[in-house]
Amino acid sequence: MDRQQEFVLRTLEERDIRFVRLWFTDVLGTLKSVSVAPAELESAFEEGMGIDGSAIEGFARVSESDMVAMPDPTTFQVFPFEGGASGESARIFCDILLPDGSAAWADPRHVLRRMLAKAAEKGFTFYTHPEIEFFLVQDGPLDGSVPIPVDGGGYFDHTTHSVARDFRRQAVLALERIGISVEFSHHEVAPGQQEIDLRYADALTTADNIMTFRHVVKEVALSQGVRATFMPKPYTDQPGSGMHTHLSLFEGERNAFYDSEDPLKLSKTGRAFIAGLLVHAREYTAVTNQWVNSYKRLFPLQLPDRITESPAFVSWGALNRSALVRVPAFGKPGSARVEVRSIDSATNPYLAFAVMLGAGLKGIEEGYELPPGAEDDVWSLSPQERKAMGYEALPENLAEAIDVMSKSELIPEVLGEHVFDFFLRNKRQEWEQYRREVTPYERQRYLGTL
Repeated sequence: MDRQQEFVLRTLEERDIRFVRLWFTDVLGTLKSVSVAPAELESAFEEGMGIDGSAIEGFARVSESDMVAMPDPTTFQVFPFEGGASGESARIFCDILLPDGSAAWADPRHVLRRMLAKAAEKGFTFYTHPEIEFFLVQDGPLDGSVPIPVDGGGYFDHTTHSVARDFRRQAVLALERIGISVEFSHHEVAPGQQEIDLRYADALTTADNIMTFRHVVKEVALSQGVRATFMPKPYTDQPGSGMHTHLSLFEGERNAFYDSEDPLKLSKTGRAFIAGLLVHAREYTAVTNQWVNSYKRLFPLQLPDRITESPAFVSWGALNRSALVRVPAFGKPGSARVEVRSIDSATNPYLAFAVMLGAGLKGIEEGYELPPGAEDDVWSLSPQERKAMGYEALPENLAEAIDVMSKSELIPEVLGEHVFDFFLRNKRQEWEQYRREVTPYERQRYLGTL
């Protein structure tokens, strides 16, 4: 038994923790867990916990159902705010293995680990920093009716909620108590919309943190009698929720994206990485924006009094928030980074980080050339102007996104054939269900006039 495992077992005993949740994630990014008694954890570290993989979305067929959840002791964290009268609880993320001890290809954590290993072979460490947006709505029936936001605030407003009072402060305190560092938080553009930004970390840690973040935010919301949702676009006439994500590659202590001689301080490696993100953007959009509702955010109803910053066209720019990929201003060499703005906060972070890293590395490997950057508001250009400037649109709906992804050579290489095939099957089924559903919009528009 290694020292980290010993630390976990000693902490459980010293703090009298009665429940340990073993967490893992299915292919769609849904958090799963199984609770074990502390007495069972020592054997779980040695042998893992058997699970039925056929019951998990995308893991295995019935004939291949036996899988093993192997706890990763480095992810152990006590949740002091969840115990109540029953004492504290704790969680540990798991890697999913096959009975012979090999990694399960269907495990999203393994998909990301594989890509991180590929980057490491080239001398790179991949860091990510997400800006996570979500809505707080009054608790009520989930029958499809329009939810009521908890406030009428706007961008950076200091709101005192009649419900969910000081929600962000409570959420940030809860996150920091379990070791997740928050950079800042504020009210976003739409009523009830919030943003909390996590500090940068290596991509695997960040993906684990995002899964934990969603759980904690929803728990804090429920404790205050409201509901948190990461649905990309709950309202027709308000902006949607994205997860703008900053990416960087380091070679040891040196930021591989920095070049003091370049006008933008952006290295050749950084430029090729951005070019990879752009060339393969349409191919990985089904992963970074995997829900039918995601495309309502990317291509919203255009209203004259609403600011649209959703990045729906393949372009990049320095300081340009209408571009798909933005190069933020950075004062220090270590802060050189790029920001991908299309990804939404309901994505599976393990798969999203894997495909973005895969696209960027492809750009570096093949020496992709970076096209000129966008200086104008890309949304304000006419379709003819965008076409002339080479700004191709992202897929406009889930059907188009999965069609583009199905023809990609890169994405099955990144995800592995098993995850790639399941993901496409699942998303095709989601689209079929959606396109056959008769909506309130259709009844309102046609029932009385046709």
